[in-house]
Amino acid sequence: MEDIRSAFNAHLAQTSPYPMGLDIVEAEGCWLTDRSGKRYLDLVAGLAVNNTGHRHPRVIAAIKEQCDRYLHVIPYGEFVQEPQVRFAARLASVLPPALDNVYFVNSGTEAIEGALKLAKRCTGRTGLVACHKSYHGSTHGSLSITGNEHKKYRNRPLLPDVGFMRFNEPTDLALITSNTAAVVVEPVQGDAGVRVPDMEWLKALRQRCDAVGAFLLFDEVQTGFGRTGKVFAWEHSGVVPDILVLGKALGGGVPMGAFCASRERMALFTHDPVLGHITTFGGHPLPCVAGLAALEVLLDNDLAGNAQRMGALFKQELKHPAIVELRGEGLMLAVELRSPEQVQQVVHGCLAEGVLGFWFLSCPEAFRIAPPLTISETEVKQACTVIKQQLDRLS
Repeated sequence: MEDIRSAFNAHLAQTSPYPMGLDIVEAEGCWLTDRSGKRYLDLVAGLAVNNTGHRHPRVIAAIKEQCDRYLHVIPYGEFVQEPQVRFAARLASVLPPALDNVYFVNSGTEAIEGALKLAKRCTGRTGLVACHKSYHGSTHGSLSITGNEHKKYRNRPLLPDVGFMRFNEPTDLALITSNTAAVVVEPVQGDAGVRVPDMEWLKALRQRCDAVGAFLLFDEVQTGFGRTGKVFAWEHSGVVPDILVLGKALGGGVPMGAFCASRERMALFTHDPVLGHITTFGGHPLPCVAGLAALEVLLDNDLAGNAQRMGALFKQELKHPAIVELRGEGLMLAVELRSPEQVQQVVHGCLAEGVLGFWFLSCPEAFRIAPPLTISETEVKQACTVIKQQLDRLS
C-alpha cells in the first residue's frame, strides 16, 4: 500500500485545507500514541465522545462479546434485539418519566432530524426557534437551526419558518409563539465557546414554551453523559425538555445518536404514515452494548463528579495574564485568549509538547478543554503546566 499519509490526502475527502494530520495507532485512557511512538495527553476526547476514556476495558469486553453473537440483522424496529432493549431501558431509568422512550439513530445530527419531525408531528405546527451561535449538526434540517451563517450560506435554501433568538436573553423569548413547534437549545452552548446560561432564563424558557404549547428540545449531544458535572446538563437547572437529543458519548466511542420523549408521543411515528421515522443501522448492536457499558462505568465510578472536581482543578491551575476568560461547567471548558492567532499558537505549541487541544469554529479566540472524564489530578496538572508554558511564549 502507498504511504499512509499520502493515501490520507489522496483518497479521503477532506474537511479543511489544514488538518492536524496526527497518525494515531493506539489509544488508552487519556492518552493517544502516534506511529512514531509519541504520546499525547488528550484534552479533546474525540470532541466529547470518549467520556469514559479510550478503550475502557468494560466497553471493549462488551463489544467483543457482542461480536460473537451477531451484528446487523434487520433495520431498526422490526426485531426484538436484546442490546437495544437493555440500553433503552437503562437510559429510561436515569431519565424523568416524560422521557421514557428512546429512538436510536446513527449520529447526533440524525437525532436532531428525528426530533424535529417528532415535534412537528406532535404539535401540528411548522415554526422552529433556535439560538444565535448554536450548532446542531451538518445535515439540512440540523443546519437550518444552526445559528452560524458562515456554515450555512453555501447550502441554501434550507428549512423555512426558522427564527433565532439570543442565548440567555429573556426579551427574545417573545419570538416563541403559537406557531412554534419546537425551541431547540443547547443547555450549555458548545461551539459558541462554552456559554453557560442563567438558570432563571432556562426556567423562563420552559414557562414560555408551556404557555404557547411549543415543545422544548434540548440538544445534549455534547453536554450529556457527565460532561458538565451532571449526568445530563438539564439537571443543573431541573428544567426537563419535551425531547432530549443525545449523541457523541452515547455510544461509548462507537457512532450513535438518540432522541428521547414520552412513549405516547413517540408512538405517533407508528401510523399515518407507518414508518414515520426509519433508519437501517440505528440501534446497531455494537454501539448499544458499548453505550450501555459506558453508561454503567459513568455511574459506577461517578465520572460526573470527577468532571466537577477536575474542571475546578483546571480553573484553579490555569491562572495566567494572557487568559481573558476561562469558562464552562465540569470538563466542558473554554479558554479565551486575545486573538485567534494566539489560540493557534498555543494549540500548536501544546501539540508539539504532547498535549492535544482543539479550537471552536464559532469562537476562534478560544480553545477547548474537554478531556475524558477519567482524567486524573496528575494529568490535569501536567496539561496545565504545558498550557502555561505556551501562554508564556505569546507575544
